[in-house]
Amino acid sequence: MAAADASSMLLGSTESLRYFTGLVWHQSERLLGALVTPTALTYIVPGFERSRVETLLQMPGDIATWEEEEDPADLVASLTGPMRRVALDDALPLFIYHALVGRMGAERLCDGGRLLRDLRICKSAAELALIQYAMDLTLEVQKRAHAIMKPGIRASEVVRYIDEQHRLLGASGGSTFCIVSFGVATSLPHGAKDDQVLENGQAILVDTGARIDGYNSDLTRTYMLDEQDEDFARVWQIEREAQQAVFDHAQIGTPCHHLDDAARAVLARHGLGPDYRLPGLPHRAGHGLGLEMHEEPYIVRGNQAILRAGMCFSNEPMIVVPGRFGIRLEDHIFVTEEGPRWFTKPAKGPTQPFD
Repeated sequence: MAAADASSMLLGSTESLRYFTGLVWHQSERLLGALVTPTALTYIVPGFERSRVETLLQMPGDIATWEEEEDPADLVASLTGPMRRVALDDALPLFIYHALVGRMGAERLCDGGRLLRDLRICKSAAELALIQYAMDLTLEVQKRAHAIMKPGIRASEVVRYIDEQHRLLGASGGSTFCIVSFGVATSLPHGAKDDQVLENGQAILVDTGARIDGYNSDLTRTYMLDEQDEDFARVWQIEREAQQAVFDHAQIGTPCHHLDDAARAVLARHGLGPDYRLPGLPHRAGHGLGLEMHEEPYIVRGNQAILRAGMCFSNEPMIVVPGRFGIRLEDHIFVTEEGPRWFTKPAKGPTQPFD
């Protein structure tokens, strides 16, 4: 905070609140968060929620309350003191920012997002263990989903099954998301809106994840069951080659954009792309993962951020062939002093989605 010329940091009901204090709270129209100074931690809490907050896991701190007819911005202002600069959690809702501006003035507020994200971006051994546990769980769910695939099954059936299996294996919230696509719908990176029925010889794409103690898994497999289209098999191998290129470049000190560049270079050598042109890779090659499904570092063109030990991110340089199919192989990487490590082993082949 001193480097940011701020005397305090205001956290909202965000993943940063969970990360720094342990308190988990869902965002609503009422401000509940924490004010952090170099010497104190004070929770900002609606008066009627105090008794509940006191029962929840959290770091020790004072609790300051505001009543329903009061403006919580007045409480924040009184706690920070006159003329002191406050850094703001960048995930705070805009309506809270406007209330603070009205009470304190914009000149007293600054963006604390960079400070928070720089502290969260490198994962500890405990965080890596939670992510690994979540990834292993979802990998097993992917294997079980693969085992029930057969012509005539509906995508909605598979989605329900995946949610059930996540719950059965210990993810109490079930799937945090699930995309199941067949045939041409696999060429839509985030799936089609309509339910689909699997037919013989169609590509299958399954992208899903869950949360374990707040930390996310995210895993995609694309495959065919038995019948193998030659074009699909050829593009699948290019996709796997591009994924491996991203992994091989994931070394400490490497700028993030080099990994995206490496994936696109593989595609270009095979006559795909270039840039974001299709057939080719229409989006970034990966995204960070932790308490948020998508967070820094982003593996994207132009990102000069340097890889450091503990950074985690997806490796998913999807290839889209419009009107035919899309192939996304998504596994995640964490960076170590000895080089990159996979959370899950990459797929083995076009009809063998697991090693």
